[in-house]
Amino acid sequence: MRLIVKGVLAIFLIMFVSISLSAQYIVQGIVTDSLTKEPLPYVSVRLKGTTEGTTTGSDGRFYFKTHRTEAVLIISAIGYNEYNSQIHPSRGTSYKIVLSTTTYAIKEITVKPKREHYRKKDNPAVEFVRQMIEHRDDHSPDEKDFWQRERYEKTTFALNNFDEEKQKKWLYRKFDFLSNYVDTSAVTGKPILTVSARELLAVDYYRKSPRTEKQRVKGRKQAGVDELLSRQGMQAAINEVFKDVNIYDNNISLFTNKFVSPLSRIGTGFYKYYLMDTLQIAGESCADLTFVPFNSESFGFTGHLYVTLDSTYFVKRAVFNFPKKINLNFVDYMLLEQEFKRAEDGTRLLDHESITVEFKLAEGQDGIFARRVADYNNYTFEPTAEADKAFNCPERIIEETEALSRSENYWAENRPQSAISKQEDSVDRLMEQLRGYPVYYWTEKVLSILFTGYIPTSKEAPLFYMGPMNATISGNTLEGPRIRAGGMTTAWLNPHLFGKGYIAYGFKDERLKGLAEVEYSFKKKKEYANEFPIHSLKVRYESDVNQYGQNYLYTSKDNVFLALKREKDDRIGYYQQAEMTYTNEFYSGFSFQLTARRRTDESSYLIPFVKKENDGYFSVKKFSMSTAEVKLRYAPNEKFFQTQWNRFPVSLDAPVFTLSHTIAGKGVLGSNYTYNHTEAGIQKRFWFSAFGYTDVILKAGKVWDKVPFPLLIMPNANLSYTIQPESYSLMNAMEFMNDEYFSWDVTYFLNGWLFNRIPLLKKLKWREVLSCRGIYGHLSDKNNPEMSDGLFTFPIADTRSMGKTPYVEAGIGIENIFKVLRLDYVWRLTYKDSPNIDKSGLRISLHMTF
Repeated sequence: MRLIVKGVLAIFLIMFVSISLSAQYIVQGIVTDSLTKEPLPYVSVRLKGTTEGTTTGSDGRFYFKTHRTEAVLIISAIGYNEYNSQIHPSRGTSYKIVLSTTTYAIKEITVKPKREHYRKKDNPAVEFVRQMIEHRDDHSPDEKDFWQRERYEKTTFALNNFDEEKQKKWLYRKFDFLSNYVDTSAVTGKPILTVSARELLAVDYYRKSPRTEKQRVKGRKQAGVDELLSRQGMQAAINEVFKDVNIYDNNISLFTNKFVSPLSRIGTGFYKYYLMDTLQIAGESCADLTFVPFNSESFGFTGHLYVTLDSTYFVKRAVFNFPKKINLNFVDYMLLEQEFKRAEDGTRLLDHESITVEFKLAEGQDGIFARRVADYNNYTFEPTAEADKAFNCPERIIEETEALSRSENYWAENRPQSAISKQEDSVDRLMEQLRGYPVYYWTEKVLSILFTGYIPTSKEAPLFYMGPMNATISGNTLEGPRIRAGGMTTAWLNPHLFGKGYIAYGFKDERLKGLAEVEYSFKKKKEYANEFPIHSLKVRYESDVNQYGQNYLYTSKDNVFLALKREKDDRIGYYQQAEMTYTNEFYSGFSFQLTARRRTDESSYLIPFVKKENDGYFSVKKFSMSTAEVKLRYAPNEKFFQTQWNRFPVSLDAPVFTLSHTIAGKGVLGSNYTYNHTEAGIQKRFWFSAFGYTDVILKAGKVWDKVPFPLLIMPNANLSYTIQPESYSLMNAMEFMNDEYFSWDVTYFLNGWLFNRIPLLKKLKWREVLSCRGIYGHLSDKNNPEMSDGLFTFPIADTRSMGKTPYVEAGIGIENIFKVLRLDYVWRLTYKDSPNIDKSGLRISLHMTF
């Protein structure tokens, strides 16, 4: 999921290259806080006695032109001493201005903040924060039995600093009409070109017992370059990047990470706090509480809380920034602002919220300006009939049928006045003009193929997608070079009936393989068959190779990037499988799947089936099984990113529980064996606030009957040089055979917690990864061909059963190398005496992450 989200931002940045400007007399520089050393946004910068000047941008930098060779530069901001200095613009100097904070008295205590003299003991700011944390739930609306509010939300992405000079560059001269869509940022005052705009009108509902949150979407509007991906998937990704923020939580989720809140229970150990000022906000006297992390590279904030000077410790306004040195990718600047008001009984109500972000792939680019603004009004604490109806709906977000087709008049009447500019409301017309130019049209199509892997057959509402393209060419020992072509239908052809398939051919075995699948959805789909929730009946037939002991769970087995193997890929046979599957998913997170399956496993010269019977051996060409399978899955609050062929969890915070059982009876519908196989699993991400997070996957399973080795449990070996979850990087395929097992896969991402404390290393912004995975398995005598007749002999001489020692491998890794790479060095800790094994090795993967 993280790769998807960052890929979307990369689309914006790759398609529009930013080029720096130049002028004869330029006044430019950066303004920072003397205490926090962080850039100060939106500070007034002017030349004394003139109208020339500007305000600092989101990164604290300023830039304007003048014809004067000498002037007095004045820089001023509330809470800071004014800066005055004689300057000479003609000399081309870049100024680094540090504003010092003023000294104020609060409750007869004078505080003169000095970073080098900071201490927690006897610090009035620390005591003030402790009282705030102690009282943070006193006026929370979530302490009410019920609340309801109306929400208007606007999210825009725009090209930064899109002024006349940039429009003259060669890249933009082809698109001279772009000047008609240039807007002025309400935040920086600089020209921007909006390339994506989304609006939402909704009602939020909250119930304390049982705790339930619902949203009814009355109107949704979206247009822009991100349409080249799945609309639903993009909405899920944007919702995850720009999550609703509760500053009173211990951790604040943004950009698929968690950041320590200044009001966290561990806040006084993570932040330095300073009482800076007293000022009036909406008629109330407030203290300006400033905070900054002890370690500026860690995942925290700098900023201000404006707190009423009464016993309620009520936050009227919050302003959060990221530290300039934070170990966070692609986010060059972030400003989060929240404003609160009180209900008549003192309940804290969020009134307005905005988050402004500047995304950059690399330094020196203007990047992408993104802003999400939300206004909340018409709070009520008395349950309504609409709320009762919403709570009775199974889905978390209830979208009205006509939400996506609201008229312009509807939006004009229901959105706040001046909520959206003319240029922001014209993104659909902008994109229509851009796509009329072949150079842009084909650039967008190529990027879409790169990120989705599929080629649409038409410009709008494609009926069929060809792909996945990364599986077109591959190869293995049995087939030699292999080619594959396939595709699938979409909801634009039929919203209930979907088809999928491929054909493949191996040039060495000269054998044709393929898949044909038809699925009927009982729910009407908007784009693709696998949209949540699935309620469908599916019939499929597949004939292909079976790579024993290899099961790549998170990618196609034909993926060209898996072609390079660390050992010979020669544990391969054939299979033919026909199945019918009924799937039903519920909004609660529970789902079940019922499958009737007929499968035939066929031997090959690489994997012969040799049966041992009465001290004799004879070959078996194939055997068949007719099975019934039930799968149960429970993943409360799980969210997905939707693609054409798969769904990726947006967040792994939700636990995932699975349970399955497969059964077959010998002689029933042609089954050659009696077979019972049970598996259970749990997966969960655990956050450790400032110390990173850990992904844990636990699984267990058992085969209860006497069966040949293709029906036993083979640990999942990863023969590629890539990092693959739930697989063993140094285990050979079919190295172990089990009929019962317990496995674990634990990966700890430290998010730079150690490297950020090493002076030179922290500049690289690398992040540490620790991993340990293993399996404890057992093969009973009844399924061991050396101990029992009637079984197939193990075709690989090195195959063995596990003893009392589990197989274990551990790794130490570094991610965020050049912002896109992860390298792990893995050691095999047990069964090191096995023949033809790798005891250690380097593994790599693309891992783009914020």
